[in-house]
Amino acid sequence: MRAGDQSSRTFRSLLLMGVGACLMSAGVARAQEAAPPQPDDGLDDRALYLDAAEVARVGDRLEASRDAGDRLYARFQNHALRTRRLTYDLASGIATARGEVELTAPDGTTVFADYLELTEGAQTGLAVNFATRLQDGSSLMAATAVRRSETINELNYAIFTPCPICDEEGRPKEPTISIQAQRVVQDEGLRAVLYRNAVFKVKGVPVLFLPVFAHPDPTVERASGFLVPEIGFDRERGLSWEQPYLIVVSPSEDWLISPQFNTEVEPLLNLQWRRRFADGTVMARGGYTYARNFGDFDLDDDGVDDPPQSAERKHRSYLLASGAFDPAGPWRWGFTAERTSDKTLFDRYDVRDPYADNGLYHGDERRLISQVYAERQTGRSYLSFAAFDIQSLRVTRFEETAPGLNEFERDGALPVAAPIVEGRWEPGRLVFGGRLRFTGSAAALYRDEFVGAPVLRPEALPVGPAPSEGVDSRRATGRVEWRRSLITPAGVRWEPFLDGRVDVYSIAQLPAPGLEGEETVARGRATAGIDVSWPLIRPLAGGADLVLEPMAQISASTDADLDSRIPNEDSQGLDLDESSLFRVDRFPGEDLYEGGIRVTGGARATLRWDDDRRASLFVGRSWRSEAEPGLLTASADDPTVLYDATGLADRTSDWVVQGTFEPHDGVRAWGRATIDDSGDVRRAEAAVEGRWGRRNAGSVIYVMDDSNPLAGPLNRNYAFVEGSAQQFVVGNWGISGAGVYDLDRDLFVRSEVGLLFDDDCVRFEIGWRRDNTRVRPSGASEGAYVRLTLATFGGTR
Repeated sequence: MRAGDQSSRTFRSLLLMGVGACLMSAGVARAQEAAPPQPDDGLDDRALYLDAAEVARVGDRLEASRDAGDRLYARFQNHALRTRRLTYDLASGIATARGEVELTAPDGTTVFADYLELTEGAQTGLAVNFATRLQDGSSLMAATAVRRSETINELNYAIFTPCPICDEEGRPKEPTISIQAQRVVQDEGLRAVLYRNAVFKVKGVPVLFLPVFAHPDPTVERASGFLVPEIGFDRERGLSWEQPYLIVVSPSEDWLISPQFNTEVEPLLNLQWRRRFADGTVMARGGYTYARNFGDFDLDDDGVDDPPQSAERKHRSYLLASGAFDPAGPWRWGFTAERTSDKTLFDRYDVRDPYADNGLYHGDERRLISQVYAERQTGRSYLSFAAFDIQSLRVTRFEETAPGLNEFERDGALPVAAPIVEGRWEPGRLVFGGRLRFTGSAAALYRDEFVGAPVLRPEALPVGPAPSEGVDSRRATGRVEWRRSLITPAGVRWEPFLDGRVDVYSIAQLPAPGLEGEETVARGRATAGIDVSWPLIRPLAGGADLVLEPMAQISASTDADLDSRIPNEDSQGLDLDESSLFRVDRFPGEDLYEGGIRVTGGARATLRWDDDRRASLFVGRSWRSEAEPGLLTASADDPTVLYDATGLADRTSDWVVQGTFEPHDGVRAWGRATIDDSGDVRRAEAAVEGRWGRRNAGSVIYVMDDSNPLAGPLNRNYAFVEGSAQQFVVGNWGISGAGVYDLDRDLFVRSEVGLLFDDDCVRFEIGWRRDNTRVRPSGASEGAYVRLTLATFGGTR
């Protein structure tokens, strides 16, 4: 039935009360995300749908009721109301709902009460035995909920918990964590939520009492104030307390001041500034201290170790800044600025996430990159300009007994790139039935200090002492590619392709005799070839199937011109795997490439059963008409020794073996390796991940590189095993552990073990951890750790 305007206004008042109640509940919990638009229910703003057994007018009162066995139902403005009895007093403008009141808002939030009263326009109102469950699963209950004005909501004898209040069978249970307060007031004018006599409980046991407590109103997106402190312990710094304080300047700008106080060393002041613009953002964070270097082992003239902190105090600081702007149109641009005064400042003060990936180019682990860049991208073209500089925090020579004397990579030995240009363009139509692409790139690299192998070939190295200046190089590359895909009725896939490239290099200050001036080198290569693959499937008994996919590539290229004067700046590393094995250019950069006649073959077998179960194995390798000694790499430990770091220098490449195994929903394993002709594994990665039960999990990862044949301080060979696991033993109590083991050094680089409690509402961990990374100036560090994560509140470490 449809009621008149007065009744409609009454129910709109109830709607406002429901919204107000939801705001109060969010005030105690947290701000909710905006609800998505709800579908139109066919009712306009002044209409209402009412399903009741009886609607009557008694004097100045409108009354709606339902039979004893059910509640009446009303729907208006996408809200739904159920209650036993609904009345509206025409004289006073007061609407009431009595008995099992249930009001559901468009976002799904439902408010429950025994009694709901509201004046006309929802200026004031009252709910008795109020309760609601928020979208994040948290619950809020109060003896009374009062809307005193348009800006003030009040809860009396309120309880809030982010944890389940019923077990899996629907029976009531004590929540793990709850907050109980005698009074909670949300004052939208003050933009704050105020508590009186707040008690924080764990499993019903009071653990903290605050007679007065306040925090910003969650309807305020951000507000100035203290954030959760970070507490830690380090052998050198002692007990550490970092207290962040947020200063909100405007809706688009804020500052974070976060001083770190330490019991054993001077404090470190951390600052962060963020600003959001109409088309981009800028973030800058930094730190400063005036302190001695602690943890170093500096030798006196007599060879005796100085005591810790005996060095002179100095200004020490870091800066990590980035900006990204994406205005309307095809162009976007940005920058990063990353620098630190000390190679080990981040390690000494345990600075959070200093190696974040920002900008167009990313620095490697323990390398900071400062850059400016601009990009232009459309559906068929791409163009970028960039320039960058790098600061390295890597250790090149370790001192096992005195980590403070580690030797670090020299910044002057790393190139300054200005500029780096990359571009590509594709026509809008197919050319001879295939895709045509033009690409180009250019790079100018400058070094302050000399760097020998493996950047320079042995023929370009000096005779005698190394020069003081570095080698500068400039390169321009142009390339055209064409590829077409054809599939025969039998399912064979044929992909013919053509590829051509031209490189021009200008190299200055080569140190070898006779090459001291500027050298210009031009080279080119043309390639034609075809890729062929034929997937075959065979059904097996029990619903399983086997897919076999042999694949091959045949290509013919002009001989590679690997001039010994060209530095190898961008092709020192090669990750040879199933995807890169069939590329025309398997090197990641432009400085090295292959030529001649090549045949690449491989096959992939995949077994699938029980829907989601599968196992796959790929084996492949490449053959070339002639060996290519220009692909050999000079060892950094002895430049006179050349070795095949890529597995492509001989007539036959290394074998590539790669596989996955998923026998169960909770178990996954994968691995890959490159194997030479003698059967030795040169590089390998393998991992096993598993989950059992509802929350138990574990993983093991193995990584090794044994491609360098020489043992020495610059040997890049390594082998690690990394593992982590958690196992629940009794109920919500369990144990956890993680570690990284260095197989070459026969020790744990990092390790931790702890006791944990997790009931899907709160996760608490306490344990012991040890950091034995060789880059730490003070050697190994160990101590206790505590981690706490609360549902809806975030976590700490």
